[in-house]
Amino acid sequence: MLSDDRFNGLQAFVAVAEAGSFTVAGERLSLSRSAVGKSIAKLERRLGTRLFHRTTRSLRLTDEGRTFHASCVRALAELEKGETALAARKGAPSGRVRIDLPVSFGQRWVVPILLELAERHAALRFDISFSNRRTDFVREGADLKIRIGTLGDDGTTVARYLGVQKRVLCAAPAYLDRHGRPHRVADVQSHDSILDRRGTRAWCLTTPDGKVQSVNLRSRLCFDRVDAVADAALAGQGVARLPSWLVAEHLASGALEEVLPGHSIEVFPIHVLWLGRAPLPLKTRVVVDALVERFLPIAPWERGERRLHPSHS
Repeated sequence: MLSDDRFNGLQAFVAVAEAGSFTVAGERLSLSRSAVGKSIAKLERRLGTRLFHRTTRSLRLTDEGRTFHASCVRALAELEKGETALAARKGAPSGRVRIDLPVSFGQRWVVPILLELAERHAALRFDISFSNRRTDFVREGADLKIRIGTLGDDGTTVARYLGVQKRVLCAAPAYLDRHGRPHRVADVQSHDSILDRRGTRAWCLTTPDGKVQSVNLRSRLCFDRVDAVADAALAGQGVARLPSWLVAEHLASGALEEVLPGHSIEVFPIHVLWLGRAPLPLKTRVVVDALVERFLPIAPWERGERRLHPSHS
């Protein structure tokens, strides 16, 4: 019989092998780096072999470690499959879903959906991380990711469309009262702009007649978080280029005013991604279904919702 201690050792081993780091594996398992290290050492003593080559700069599997890792992955997958099958028979999803979200979008629009699911399904657990970078599914250990932007075609993931991110130019009415309202694309160049550090120092806009024009920017403020850009715009510090999911409620209330309405800016697709395994486990399928139901065919911010809350149905 496989004791809890031995089972935990296998989980720790697989987590370290996939993360390439005791620290990262510990974060995934909610354990300290020391606890993970002790678990691996105990496993190696029991097996009578070294599973990792360790140096101060690297950690990699030995030949025996690679063989054992493949066996562990198969065994843990079978356990997961059995758990999913039992849950499906009961119609109740269970298990842990690891999901990686864009920072501001995820906090604002996705986390409330996950809280609803956690409240609805007592056996469902979530491990949520936030990043805006492209990450590797295997290394990061994610079951699902949400990404905004064009997807690379690596052939290993499945993508489910959730809608689009539209961006608008906007500013506080008080700022526009002081500095004037732009009527042409060129007029924007004379205004203070508030930049997102991850973007460019030029904005491309498409005029109502289909011409694409670029605007060189004059900026005193630059942030690496889009919500900070929005706060500066609300404070009357200049013109900002912001996603509609972040500013729709401020535009509706009049706290922000759209600049050059009728001009369009880049539109980016929103997707939920997972590794191309079939069938999709029940625990992840309920998450994907909830996201699709909430975001399509019309995004909640376009329906006039201020933001999603767990009390919403």
